[in-house]
Amino acid sequence: MNIAVTDLTFTYPSGVQALRGVTLTLLSGEAVAIVGENGAGKTTLVKQFNGLLRPTSGSVTVGEWDTRSVSVAKLASRVGYVFQNPDDQLFERSVIKEASFGPKNLGRSEEASASAAAEALAMVGLEAEVNAHPYDLHLSQRKLLALAAVLAMHTPLIVLDEPTTGQDARGLARIGAIIRALKAERRTVITITHDIDFAAEHFERVIVMARGQVLAEGPAPDVLSRTDVLAEAEVEPPQMARLAHALGYSGTPLAPGDFVDMVERRTNETT
Repeated sequence: MNIAVTDLTFTYPSGVQALRGVTLTLLSGEAVAIVGENGAGKTTLVKQFNGLLRPTSGSVTVGEWDTRSVSVAKLASRVGYVFQNPDDQLFERSVIKEASFGPKNLGRSEEASASAAAEALAMVGLEAEVNAHPYDLHLSQRKLLALAAVLAMHTPLIVLDEPTTGQDARGLARIGAIIRALKAERRTVITITHDIDFAAEHFERVIVMARGQVLAEGPAPDVLSRTDVLAEAEVEPPQMARLAHALGYSGTPLAPGDFVDMVERRTNETT
């Protein structure tokens, strides 16, 4: 189930043009990170995927559905969206009700919804909090609950808006493991993030945006080695890439393991 974006423009009622002629195809099963400074148009773009925003001109299709003619409720069966601020998403009075709402709303049985909710809460580490009120949880836990609520819906596409914000090392590791599991299931995972190291480690394709336009897109090693494009988007390369550059190494290691491999190869070449 691909997402096709064709010559997409979007202007807010205030007159701000947030997207300017964006054309992209996101293939089924891809893991894609969208990066860029605040105001680049990232969130405006992904909100087109589930119909929260509609094109001013151009088009967005999800599978065979044109988002201009399909309801948000129907699109929710295909595109799960995890908000940057969980407080914009959570509304139920218990953790288990929150996680169960999505599958119930898609017409699944009570038993199937409860099972999906329990599985999703276990994935995010909140299985012991099923009876807690969502707003008794810390912000980092509320973000994980918002993620669980979408995971329980089992949508083929999942959009994560700044998933790592407020997470400690354990939370980052958990979210990384969830993304790996989703990729193993060949589900499409799209993230907006300022955490370039997280993007480099977990996403194979990167889209760089600035001023409502796509500056570059393609395989992560290729895009994240384009320092001129990243600078224009006010995005720094991954830490490992910056370290390799400072040491005079060629190549763009994206994660610590890549950097270690590079050092080992260089050491072997010089001995």
